[in-house]
Amino acid sequence: MFEFDQYLGFLAFLLILTIGFWLLIFLTAIIPYWIGGSLIERLKEIKENKKKDKEEA
Repeated sequence: MFEFDQYLGFLAFLLILTIGFWLLIFLTAIIPYWIGGSLIERLKEIKENKKKDKEEA
């Protein structure tokens, strides 16, 4: 039974390590891409609003 407990502990360690690895990949790759895309969209909206204001004036 002692060996089975060690096996479960090792599996829990691997699971936590794997989750941490993919979380690190997510935080360093997907989130900056998401923030950059939203900033680009916001800048386009600001540019369009300025263009409309010049046309109305």
